[in-house]
Amino acid sequence: MRWFAWLIIITYLLGARHVMATSDASLRSLADARDKLVGTAVNTTALTNDARYRDFLAREFSSVTPENVMKWQLVEPEQGTPDYTSGDQLVAFARANNQAVRGHTLVWHNQLPEWLTSGGFTSSQLTDMLHAHITDEVSHFAGEISAWDVVNEPFNDDGTWRNSIWYQAMGPDYVALALQWAYDADPAARLYVNDYNTEPLGAKSDAMYALASDLVARGVPLNGVGFQAHLGLQSRFPDTLTPNLQRFADLGLDVAITEADIRMPLPADSDKYVQQAGYFQRLLQSCLVVERCVSFTVWGFDDTHSWVPGAFPGQGAATLLDAAFDPKPAYFALRDALAAGSATAK
Repeated sequence: MRWFAWLIIITYLLGARHVMATSDASLRSLADARDKLVGTAVNTTALTNDARYRDFLAREFSSVTPENVMKWQLVEPEQGTPDYTSGDQLVAFARANNQAVRGHTLVWHNQLPEWLTSGGFTSSQLTDMLHAHITDEVSHFAGEISAWDVVNEPFNDDGTWRNSIWYQAMGPDYVALALQWAYDADPAARLYVNDYNTEPLGAKSDAMYALASDLVARGVPLNGVGFQAHLGLQSRFPDTLTPNLQRFADLGLDVAITEADIRMPLPADSDKYVQQAGYFQRLLQSCLVVERCVSFTVWGFDDTHSWVPGAFPGQGAATLLDAAFDPKPAYFALRDALAAGSATAK
């Protein structure tokens, strides 16, 4: 490794605990100065059981996203008996700590209740059920949720429509219907379509752009587009992220980095941590230079609670803190980007 990379690592490792204990420059305070939200997905089990987790969450983030507890499978495991207890817990924590809540997610092909996917329902019945679900959940949290990921992952990587249960039932207009139903339930919430692998210019982001353009032209209540940014060190950084975000902003829409993490082949080492820090910093810099990029959210902040090892065998270490809860170079890279007087994405 080059000498300056070693210097970065040594500085971070020696100073990590001291900086965390004494510095007032939290991510959220620095982001506030840039008029951006900085957020994280929240594991509500850790929120309940781990004071260290709660303290870091309250200190560092101005926005929280429920990792799972607002998804249909957990909200209504038995038909007709929705349970918002865990979501209410997160909302209460956010209110107590002056944090925005990003609702996630109302319409998805995954994490659906078994009674729904195996019920043999007609297209008409599924349409009515989706309408009722969106109306019930958005109405329950009305006034508490600043933004909703209304529709999640509508496209395949080649830009074709994902052949989900909702696409089969309603065709592509299920997106417009879902957005309208969410708006009807809470007109004050900002409404998004969210997807992964849309960060670079290409077939999938072109499909999202065509959808967003059509929805805007039709007057459908779409306020923004979310870019998940689940990246890996094995892949090249999406160099065209900034112009891609900007073209959506030019439609009059907000954009957001909604689920950022940077996974790596295990075991982790100092070289990989330096590369990871660079990826995180460049993601944030792209958001900072696009005026309508309103928020930057990491998908969990500590490796102990990361979803990555379970989804990508042999990979992990994807977040800002290691399993011992010590900050990695990535944490400081985000702080540096937010602290800079002006950021330039390259």
